[in-house]
Amino acid sequence: MKPVSVLATLILLWSPAAVLAQAAPGSPGSDKARDKKVVVRNVSGTLKATSPDTVVVGGRDKGKEAEWTFGVEPTTDIRKGSKSITARDLKPGEAVHVRFIEQDGKAVARSILVRGKGASGSPAKNPRP
Repeated sequence: MKPVSVLATLILLWSPAAVLAQAAPGSPGSDKARDKKVVVRNVSGTLKATSPDTVVVGGRDKGKEAEWTFGVEPTTDIRKGSKSITARDLKPGEAVHVRFIEQDGKAVARSILVRGKGASGSPAKNPRP
């Protein structure tokens, strides 16, 4: 009688695991949209225009002049040197590096690093002769 009770116990223990394993592929946790990887891209250029919720950056892409518009969210990290700033502190003409993602068909800035004046800025103070 003992082998039958051991067998019955094992079947009872394995049954819920088998049911859960079969239900897992159809569960909401295996959604394909969630499985997509977020691709972070980078752009460097000069600020053309700014507002509290967008920035426009001009630069070169594959040897041609290009312009990109990025959404700015409250979570976007904006820095000038080691100091945190807001999108309102950004000024056209500043050289920037933008890390961004595509979200709902729009480019959204994750971080903006101000590098100083752009190429159209003032000439160097001490040029070499």
